[in-house]
Amino acid sequence: MTPSQKMPKHQEHESPLVYIFADESCLGNQFEERSNPGAAAGLIESFDHEEGWHRRDFSHFDPDTTNNRMAIMSGIVGLQQLRQPCRVIFTSDSQYLIKGMKEWIHGWARRGWRRKGGPIENLQLWQDLIRETTLHQVDWRWTLGHADDPKNEYADSLAVTAARTGQGSSGLVPSHFDAWLAEQQEHNRFPDFLDLPSVREFRANKLPPRV
Repeated sequence: MTPSQKMPKHQEHESPLVYIFADESCLGNQFEERSNPGAAAGLIESFDHEEGWHRRDFSHFDPDTTNNRMAIMSGIVGLQQLRQPCRVIFTSDSQYLIKGMKEWIHGWARRGWRRKGGPIENLQLWQDLIRETTLHQVDWRWTLGHADDPKNEYADSLAVTAARTGQGSSGLVPSHFDAWLAEQQEHNRFPDFLDLPSVREFRANKLPPRV
């Protein structure tokens, strides 16, 4: 599949459309010579025109990590939760993750899994994510962090909580997005938010290279 190629109509009905909003957190990045706990987390949802939204949350904790590693893990763990091939709209505020999957991995593969400046940071994680991605059609989307995107903000709150408590979800758990949003709106945040599916058309990105 070429970049931005639309799926044929018959394939659109074969593969469910799933939205993943993911984020990462790493505590203590400013300190050296100490462990930096972090987490990757997100919201997975699908929309039914009769029943509305179906939502679940996920989170993954790491006792010593980096923001970049957790950004990649948000993709790995998020896609691992899907039990069948899906069309996935994956939204993150990590340019490292989104640019990596849309642009960098293809150049790295052509150069024998090296970048121009030398070894690739977090290569094993990138390749693990590529393996998860090959099962699906993924539309990787970047959003500006902390810019009044409630689902991005919710994913951020899940990641921060997991990093602070040291606990991941061990799979999918019931989502608290609706209660979280209601609480935010009580404090005059996101007053005009309409909880509807994206009107932006799904466009799968270029298939990842083989690893």
